[in-house]
Amino acid sequence: MKQIELMKELHEVSDKKIIMLVMDGLGGIQNEKGLTELEAARTPNMDTLSKESILGLSSPIAPGITPGSGPGHLGLFGYDPLEYQIGRGVLEALGIGLSLKSTCLAARGNFCSIDPATGAITDRRAGRIPTEKCAELVEKLSVIRIEGVDITVRPVKDYRFVLILDAPGLADGLTETDPQRVGAKPLKVEPLRPEAKKSADLFNQWLQQAFEILKPEHPANGCTLRGIAKDPGLPGYAQIYGLKSCAIATYPMYKGLARLVGMDVLDAGDTIASEVQTLKKNWEKYDFFFFHVKKTDSAGEDGNFDAKVKVIEETDAIIPDIMALKPDVVIITGDHSTPSAMKSHSWHELPVLLYAKKNLRKDAVASFGETACILGGLGHIKHVDLMPLAMAHADKLTKYGA
Repeated sequence: MKQIELMKELHEVSDKKIIMLVMDGLGGIQNEKGLTELEAARTPNMDTLSKESILGLSSPIAPGITPGSGPGHLGLFGYDPLEYQIGRGVLEALGIGLSLKSTCLAARGNFCSIDPATGAITDRRAGRIPTEKCAELVEKLSVIRIEGVDITVRPVKDYRFVLILDAPGLADGLTETDPQRVGAKPLKVEPLRPEAKKSADLFNQWLQQAFEILKPEHPANGCTLRGIAKDPGLPGYAQIYGLKSCAIATYPMYKGLARLVGMDVLDAGDTIASEVQTLKKNWEKYDFFFFHVKKTDSAGEDGNFDAKVKVIEETDAIIPDIMALKPDVVIITGDHSTPSAMKSHSWHELPVLLYAKKNLRKDAVASFGETACILGGLGHIKHVDLMPLAMAHADKLTKYGA
């Protein structure tokens, strides 16, 4: 029996409340002083909570596999990311409130900088242009037409946009155009199966027109497409866990992930402080809270060790506000590692803290960090293990079998 089917069978409704605090890209590797970003950060509140918790390390997918944000979060939500594969385009579309018909294919777009002389990418994120500039560029791209295709292009945030093609006979199974490194040229969309050839041709037609329009722009004189996919129609949190759940997040993609699994997406503003206020205002309405912090990941991707430390410390400062609400279960972790030394996602395991009011087997770990978590009582687990543990500690699972 699959784990999700088991959760459907065993879940019980109770008034216990669960918070899953996800610091995006939390995990790191040691610097020259032998410390990760989390270990270098001053985190007195997480360290104190560690003494009342059980800790360990968690793998988003499997040892050695580097996850994208989608698979990393799906694992945290209890969906096996090897079974449920979600394209990033779907998440971006849902994240800004768009709906997808069965005939639609959605792609996440990145504006990028191109060397006019060589055609190679010099900056995969176009200097992280502001959202206002993104919206201006998207308006220019909205004139693109392809016969027989309904085209939707919308700004998302910063350098990101979403592109949706709607036409009969579109199939998924397509490659991305981002080569994932500077110095390389954008790729073409290629079909991974014969029935996706029409889809690949249409996306390449759109890209050809887009590059002509963007040619005079700077620094965003090009774009790439990632995660081209259809909405897979996942079973939702209410169905699987019997939970009334909500998401508190500032970035559209994570709102899209939450909508994909049936969570209510709350208006959380743009800061960690505004997210906390949203949590407080809605505390009585829900029994599961997905609380997302984005900028740990952004700092890691920028290679900025100190900035990542600062975001972790800012997050630590809100722990007393969270604990003052008297949650029954708290999980603190990340979706994937983004070591600033690597400037990218990595395969490294994530530190995990699990606090529960009752029935908790505490360990001897007294601080929250990667090295300390190696010795934790949770041991080495997978992200998909966390929701069953949270449910059990919140008295939301009945016995299996006679």
